[in-house]
Amino acid sequence: MTTLGLRRLGWAGVEIELAGTRLLIDALENVAPLEPVLGPPRRPLPPVDLSAGTHALITHLHPDHYDRALLARLPGTVGCHAPVAAELADDGLTVVPQEFGEPRQIGPLTVTPAPSLDWRGTDSDQVAWIVEGAGTRIIHCGDTMWHGNWWQIARDHGPFDVAFVPVNGVIARFEGYEANVPVTMTPEQAVEAAFALGASAACAIHYGLFNNPPVYVEQSDIPARFRRAAEERGITAHLVADGERV
Repeated sequence: MTTLGLRRLGWAGVEIELAGTRLLIDALENVAPLEPVLGPPRRPLPPVDLSAGTHALITHLHPDHYDRALLARLPGTVGCHAPVAAELADDGLTVVPQEFGEPRQIGPLTVTPAPSLDWRGTDSDQVAWIVEGAGTRIIHCGDTMWHGNWWQIARDHGPFDVAFVPVNGVIARFEGYEANVPVTMTPEQAVEAAFALGASAACAIHYGLFNNPPVYVEQSDIPARFRRAAEERGITAHLVADGERV
C-alpha cells in the first residue's frame, strides 16, 4: 500500500512525498540574508532535494520561509496565496495562486490554503497549507500566532493526522513592531492549536535554529514543554531533527 512520506527539513521546512511527486513547504537553505536580524544559525541546514517531480508551497514571504534562491532552482511550480502571486512572478518563479479553501491537484496530492495570522497583521499575508494523499491529511501552519480560525479549519478540512506547528514563541523587537508578546505560538499554544484542529499528532517546527537577544528571543525549554502539553491533550508529539522522517 502506498503511504505518504513526511520529512522535516530545516527550520519550518517540510517535505511530502507520494508516488514520485515531492512537495516542499517553506524549504530553507540560504540563511545569510537572515543573520543580521535572526543571528547566525546554531547548526548548518541540510541540503534540499530538488530532483525532478519536486514542487513547492510557501506560507508567506518572510525570507526564513521564502528562500528565493532555492526556489529559482525548483523544477516544478510554486504554490502560494493569491495576494502574493504577483511578487513571486516578478521574482521569475512559475507561480500557481490559490484562494482560501480552493483545492488543487499536484500529482496524487491535493493542496488547499487555509487562514493563518501573521504578527504584523495585514502587512504580511500568511496562510497554512493542507495536504492530502494516500488517505493521510496534514496541515502546515507556517509561523502563525494563535488565532480563532482553528475550529473552522477543523470543520471544513479536518481531522488531521499530523499538524506541523511553530513552537518557538519568539519575542521579536523589530523597529515598528515591538511588544513583549510572542509573535509565533508557544509550545503550549501549538499543542492547543493541534487539539482544536482535531490532529492526532503534532510535529514541532520553527524552533531551535535562531536566537539573537534582544532582537529575536526564543522561548526556553521548548521540547519538554511541548511533550508535556501534548501528553496532557492526548496528542502524539513529534520532535524530530532536521532531515529526519516523521
